[in-house]
Amino acid sequence: MNRKPLFFQIERDGFKVEALCHQMGSDYLVSIWGGEAHIGAVAMAQSRDSLQDSSKRSATASVFCYVGHKEDQLVKEVSEQMASTLDAKVTVAAGLHWDNLAPEGVVKVTENVNLLVADIIKAVREDSA
Repeated sequence: MNRKPLFFQIERDGFKVEALCHQMGSDYLVSIWGGEAHIGAVAMAQSRDSLQDSSKRSATASVFCYVGHKEDQLVKEVSEQMASTLDAKVTVAAGLHWDNLAPEGVVKVTENVNLLVADIIKAVREDSA
């Protein structure tokens, strides 16, 4: 089933982060951007049985990152979290850039992304119910 893409947005501590989630059959395509929007990294994750406890779901991801970009860990974590939680294949593309971002800013942006992802998962679950 293909549903209308879902748009998400959060602005906290001066950092606005936006996302679009598109369901494609039983798979999900998610884009996340903020600041100067671009594509810095992409991850593709697939759910699987946990290697430590086969009664739980986990995920494995492959990541592609453009030279000089630092979104690779973020897209890996987001795609694996969504894939294992939704038991689906999930592709995440992200580009987040603010000039001269201090380490505290990176923490704030990451917190905003995590809140946004929680909203996405909640909305997808409600939409599927």
